[in-house]
Amino acid sequence: ESPEVYRLGDLELALRLSFFLWSSLPDEPLITFAAQGKLKQPGVLEQQVKRMLTDARSKTLITNFAEQWLHLRNLKNSGPDLHAFPDFDDNLRQAMKEDTSLFFNSIMREDRSVMDLLNADYTFVNERLARHYGLPDIYGSRFRRVPVPNEARRGLLGQASILPVTSYRNRTSPVERGKWFLTNLLGVPPQPPPPNIPPLPDNGADGKVLSLRERMERHRSNPVCAGCHRVMDPIGFSMENFDGIGRWRAKEDGLVIDSSGTLFTGAKLDGVNTLRQEMTKRPEVFVGVLTERMLTYGVGRGLEYYDMPAVRKIVKDARSTNYRFSSIVLGVVQSVPFQMKETAVTGKETR
Repeated sequence: ESPEVYRLGDLELALRLSFFLWSSLPDEPLITFAAQGKLKQPGVLEQQVKRMLTDARSKTLITNFAEQWLHLRNLKNSGPDLHAFPDFDDNLRQAMKEDTSLFFNSIMREDRSVMDLLNADYTFVNERLARHYGLPDIYGSRFRRVPVPNEARRGLLGQASILPVTSYRNRTSPVERGKWFLTNLLGVPPQPPPPNIPPLPDNGADGKVLSLRERMERHRSNPVCAGCHRVMDPIGFSMENFDGIGRWRAKEDGLVIDSSGTLFTGAKLDGVNTLRQEMTKRPEVFVGVLTERMLTYGVGRGLEYYDMPAVRKIVKDARSTNYRFSSIVLGVVQSVPFQMKETAVTGKETR
């Protein structure tokens, strides 16, 4: 049965708004507007959202929303094998996380287009992370904003924080990276794998050193697996120049890395740059997924089919501002799902 829906009162709206943007209770100006019954007025609501976004408390939108969306929380549990990656330590882990946090923060504070999450030509490093990224002449533990000379490092896809999270302890995983990309950036999670999948064949079982790609090709000759792998693997392989902890490399085990493939759209990939360019050609796809995740976070429940027109409207309206961060947030706050509350027919309330 479909739930009954009613419109939030002003105080309930103030609460939902402050939990969404600040993860805490509303402040005095917000309560005052709500008590006067003015918060729902479009001009007032817009002004309050912009005020709240510029307030330092909106940092929680990054720490909570971005970490949840991009699975960055898993970074603290990722323990790369120190034989394979002797350079990895907790300082590097913290620096990776800080880079992505400062990067997200800059998009929000400067009210940039959310497409810059994919395309920005700058990042944030301290000496430890700069060394990891191969950037010279950066010293000390302080983070600073630097241009990205290697185009492959642009935006989220080049940030080290997401790369260990999508790798195994001792090597990269094109499958995990492809799955992460499909799920979090394209919003089309692949089917879970069938049970009893045999492990990848060992390298050199017949005396020949095989690349990861060759080993995976043998593995997925199984027709049950081939369908999903055809979609996931080219995405993962396009990111294969990043090793299991996000360092750039041209070779592995003496073999040149082949990062080419064909995307499920038919587009040819030859590395992470072409993957990013394909995403940029259809911004409404990435912006749609970001909007969906942000609306889910804002209303505190999974979205249903009847919420999808609201998502499409937010994306369509944000196009005129080139998808500025504030226009997505404002779209979420002004949307029907955000301003309504559901009561299940059984009488049980859902948030």
